[in-house]
Amino acid sequence: MKTTELLPSALIGAVASARSMTPMAALAGAHLAHRRTPGRLRLLTHPLFTAGALAMGVGELFGDKMKSAPDRTVFLGLLARVMSAGIAGSALAPRGRERAGAIVAVLTAVPLAYLTLAGRKTAMRRIGQTRSGLIEDALVVASGLAVVAGTVRRRR
Repeated sequence: MKTTELLPSALIGAVASARSMTPMAALAGAHLAHRRTPGRLRLLTHPLFTAGALAMGVGELFGDKMKSAPDRTVFLGLLARVMSAGIAGSALAPRGRERAGAIVAVLTAVPLAYLTLAGRKTAMRRIGQTRSGLIEDALVVASGLAVVAGTVRRRR
């Protein structure tokens, strides 16, 4: 096993640490673009999953700007990150390595959720909740799309 073959799983875990639904939305977008993931997961090809993942990804971007938005490290926030990172990490892992990809993604997402929250709080104090959120959104969405686009391939 090469040490780099699970790198996409770790990177998508980092994305999930800041935006829990972005990995799933990026995978849904890849599915719509007729791309397939290295890891096999039937869930990813279901139309209901695709629509739901895209809607939840967009909804999270809007919801994050609300003053009442909970920290990403509350129980439900961490649970969402574990689930999203696990599914996405598995999908981006090489075939036969899906379980390892899920584990790597989750082990990346959870501790980084605390670090990304600390960074966001610092940014909020300096430039405000909305501006810091929009900047974080741009960075996280671009990173998620780049990781997925760099890992998936055209369906035959």
